[in-house]
Amino acid sequence: MQAVVIGSGFGGLAAAIRLAAAGNDVVVLEQRDRIGGRAYLYELDGFRFDGGPTVLTAPFMFEELFALAGERLDDHVRLVPLDPFYRAFDADGSRFDFHADAARMREEVARRSPADERGYERLSRRISRIFDAFYPYTERPMMQVHVMLRMLPFLLRHRAALGVQRLVDGCIRDPFLRRALAFHPLLIGGHPARTPALYSLIVEFERRWGVHYAVGGTAAIVDALGALLERLGGRIRCGVEVEAILVQDGRITGIRLEDGSELPADVVVSNADPGYTYDRLLGAAHGSTGGPLRSTKPSMSLHVLYFGADRTWPDTPLAHHNLLLSGDSRRVLGRVFGRPRSSRTPRPEPVSADDLFLYVHLPTRTDPSMAPEGCEAMYVLVAAPPLDDGETVPEASARRIRDLVVDLLDRRYLPGLATHLRVEHAIGPEHFRDVLNTPRGAAFSLQPTLFQSGWFRPHNRSPRVDGLYLVGAGTHPGAGIPAVLASGKIAADLIARRRPGRRPASRRPGPAIDAVSR
Repeated sequence: MQAVVIGSGFGGLAAAIRLAAAGNDVVVLEQRDRIGGRAYLYELDGFRFDGGPTVLTAPFMFEELFALAGERLDDHVRLVPLDPFYRAFDADGSRFDFHADAARMREEVARRSPADERGYERLSRRISRIFDAFYPYTERPMMQVHVMLRMLPFLLRHRAALGVQRLVDGCIRDPFLRRALAFHPLLIGGHPARTPALYSLIVEFERRWGVHYAVGGTAAIVDALGALLERLGGRIRCGVEVEAILVQDGRITGIRLEDGSELPADVVVSNADPGYTYDRLLGAAHGSTGGPLRSTKPSMSLHVLYFGADRTWPDTPLAHHNLLLSGDSRRVLGRVFGRPRSSRTPRPEPVSADDLFLYVHLPTRTDPSMAPEGCEAMYVLVAAPPLDDGETVPEASARRIRDLVVDLLDRRYLPGLATHLRVEHAIGPEHFRDVLNTPRGAAFSLQPTLFQSGWFRPHNRSPRVDGLYLVGAGTHPGAGIPAVLASGKIAADLIARRRPGRRPASRRPGPAIDAVSR
């Protein structure tokens, strides 16, 4: 069987490897000059910067892919467990560490707020029960409503439909701990109060399998997966842009490239954003009515700032992964999630860095090879609202955010940073929209709300086009590396069970058939 995979993010690579291991003829088409999708690698004057995801958990999901070829992950990539997982900072500079060991986590909570130690234990038990109830569904297709209905008793019993913030607030009293222990939805583009508690299984993923760093950066895993695919007989073509997915009589026939050439295919796996796949690559003639994100909630966007400095800071309080939570949570989140899309009110400009949610990644704390000798490499994620139609972020606004971040790091964590910067690079919401083809520049595709999860989320197999499969952050089960890898596994399993010639279901699109088929 001929399979074309559009895009080489983790979802596309995972699906391609599984299909190649099953004996299919697989080609991956990537529009950029190297594979990785959001996990792109920037190399600037000897500095290496991971373009996107840096938090690695559940190593077994990578191990499964190498095992398909009779190989071991450890022979190709060195994963280093991190402890602490994250370090969160309050406005006064006090810090809270997320540890792998349960006893150390309890001690950390008690150090900050002795009255919350028992509440934290109660929170941990609730999260473990949520994980046990919902983890099995993360590697299953969610295309039939009765599968979702089977989840309802668990949702009710574990109160998993409530927001993550409410789950945490019900157990924890200290304001800073409430914010720190509810931050995980921000790693997948969601508002902590609007993301259902079923997503707290992310926390349990970290507890059970740890948070890891790949020596050489996330790009080291991307490159290893690309090489694995080629050893399995798959092909990768970079610098190739797909113009259209070709369909005849409701069935996939191939794809057309921007240069006009065509490739035949029995199945197409799209690792592009579902909105882009349906509206741009398929078009209205095949089940999309245009503007899919008009009726769905996009995730937040990001400004990502990459800095290379010509010195190191051995005494900095910053760890490998850092959360700077110094501002007022309602004001910070209101700026990112609060403005209705129809509003013509100008976006509120940040007054200070405390108006921003900041995640700071210092890979050189673990891996000096990410920078020239004696230098420091880092990047900062700044949460930002998604774009309106045709909107661009004014250059002055992007520059202000950059200056606020540098000033904050210089004053509190990395003294002298401003005068020691050797290289800089930045991407913003327009990059996610115009380069990564995500509608409205939503960095994590759809926001992880209750009615954009499970059956309500774009399915891994198109309900309208036979032979079309979708993977990646915008599909079930969601954003984050484990979820995206799972989407590739689900798609490959569905293809393995495929009955050639199956007629696409002729269904009237209801409010949740396929989040992008409306």
